[in-house]
Amino acid sequence: MTDQSNLVKVFTGTEVTVELLKGKLQEIGITGIVKNEFQSGAVAGFGGGPFSIEYYILESDLKKAEPILSEFSKNN
Repeated sequence: MTDQSNLVKVFTGTEVTVELLKGKLQEIGITGIVKNEFQSGAVAGFGGGPFSIEYYILESDLKKAEPILSEFSKNN
C-alpha cells in the first residue's frame, strides 16, 4: 500500500472507533492507513480534537468494504 493516490477516506472518529473498524476490515483482508492528526498536532503543540483520526483504504477495496462500512456507521 505505497501508492497513496488511490486511497479513500472511509471513516473519521476517535482512536478507539478507528481501531475497531480497522480490525473488522482486516478480518476480510482489507488493510488501510490510520492518519492520526490529533497525535501529530499534540506533538507539534496544536490540538486537533478527538475526531481527527482518519482511516483510509485502497479505492479498489471500497466495494468489498461497503457492507462493513455501512453497518459500522449505523452502530457508531
